Amino acid sequence: MNELFELVLHTDAALMRIVASNLTEAYVILFLIIFSETGLLFFPFLPGDGLLFSAGVISASTALNIVWLVPILILAAILGNLTNYFVGAYFGKSLERSNNRFVTGHLMRYIIQTRHFYDKHGGKSIVIGRFFPVIRTYIPFMAGLSGFKHHIFVIYTILGSVLWVPFFTLTGYFIGENDWVKNNFLVIFLGLIIVTLLPFFYNVLKLLFSRILRKKK
Repeated sequence: MNELFELVLHTDAALMRIVASNLTEAYVILFLIIFSETGLLFFPFLPGDGLLFSAGVISASTALNIVWLVPILILAAILGNLTNYFVGAYFGKSLERSNNRFVTGHLMRYIIQTRHFYDKHGGKSIVIGRFFPVIRTYIPFMAGLSGFKHHIFVIYTILGSVLWVPFFTLTGYFIGENDWVKNNFLVIFLGLIIVTLLPFFYNVLKLLFSRILRKKK
């Protein structure tokens, strides 16, 4: 648990220590974090993009092998999405069987709206959403909850994972040895988090303002 907090708060330094002490443990921990961030609803705060970038940087100068690292983390991202999808599907089926008036009246209306959204934009949202923190944790759950077709979800999950993991890990791997990158690693790490979160907060604010304007009218 302490290692998890260290990885969240001091990703690069903590990862370096784990790699130096136990290489197998480093692969396992990286796998579990990427899996949890995409597969468990309560862990959207875990480092995703920044962790992938850090892992790539560290693999350029340590025994952490980029050839093993990339497929391991792609697998973690795929399994995380699938787990989240099946959890959502389970709850979706339970809600459809419910006799509760609130569930059948209100919640099912929103689920049907979500289903229409996924029927129209599902594939695109799964792939693009992979690149946005917080959002990527909830997209697979909502896809399962709304009854989005499983085989299509699997295809776009694989595509999104194959694009997402190499993009950040290989970027870190190939530019990580640059002196400027080494000297400004913390700034780059924080910048990645901020840049990937900006669209999310922009859309949240846009939604809030639109609701406020509708109420005034």
